[in-house]
Amino acid sequence: MSSSPAISNKEHFSYQDDIYLTAPGSASWFSRPFPTINFYRKFSWNVCRSSLIARRGKYDNREWSRTSFEVQKALESVGVRTEINGIEHIRQLDSPCVFVANHMSMLETMVLPAIIQPIRDVTFVVKKSLMEYPFFRHVVRARDPIAVSRENPREDFKTVMQSGMERLQNGSSIVVFPQTTRSLTFDPGQFNTIGLKLALRAKVPMVPIALKTDAWGNGKWLKDVGRIDPSKSVHFAFSHPITIEGRGTLQQKEATDFIQAKLSDWCTDAD
Repeated sequence: MSSSPAISNKEHFSYQDDIYLTAPGSASWFSRPFPTINFYRKFSWNVCRSSLIARRGKYDNREWSRTSFEVQKALESVGVRTEINGIEHIRQLDSPCVFVANHMSMLETMVLPAIIQPIRDVTFVVKKSLMEYPFFRHVVRARDPIAVSRENPREDFKTVMQSGMERLQNGSSIVVFPQTTRSLTFDPGQFNTIGLKLALRAKVPMVPIALKTDAWGNGKWLKDVGRIDPSKSVHFAFSHPITIEGRGTLQQKEATDFIQAKLSDWCTDAD
């Protein structure tokens, strides 16, 4: 493994031996007593500023990555610690890929661009409702996502296959959350094969991502606005690229086994 950082400036993660760990002392004394309030104060300003840039037509790849990293810094400033590993697998790709990940909270949607975009162009499969959020809709639309309704599985499948093929052929990787909804637990039976089928059709690798992001809770009234809990560490782990063979049954199991094993390890470490 290389010990050099992916990108060495202060707008992106700096990796040591392809691992990122939140530096000691990242939490500010002012933010620690009220982590939720202080995080959303910074997050709201970031969204408003990003929306203004997007409305001017200037929210490009660099801005997306930079403002995504601002979310990460805001989390760290209130005491949330993050570990990222497996980044070498993204660097070693020689083609776009389909990332498939478990879905736990809003955090992964906000932070994954800062991890992936500096290395490979990427977009997401998102809910159509995100395209209508006040302020945030301008940012989402600027990133050319694949929007699905989650009301008509047949139409959603066609949209992901058609639009996904276009994005991949144009060199952009795609992040898919195959679970039907966010969940703090992982059920392989609820992890559908849409990402695998897209990778198979486009003849690109599939890269599983295991993540633990419950430090950003789901809200009671507004799902995306929940409590920030610095006692819970954030984890991202990228698997090696998987080539889909046949119907992909073994590859789907390999992906879910990877995610399940990582979640089990992280829960054990937290005990």
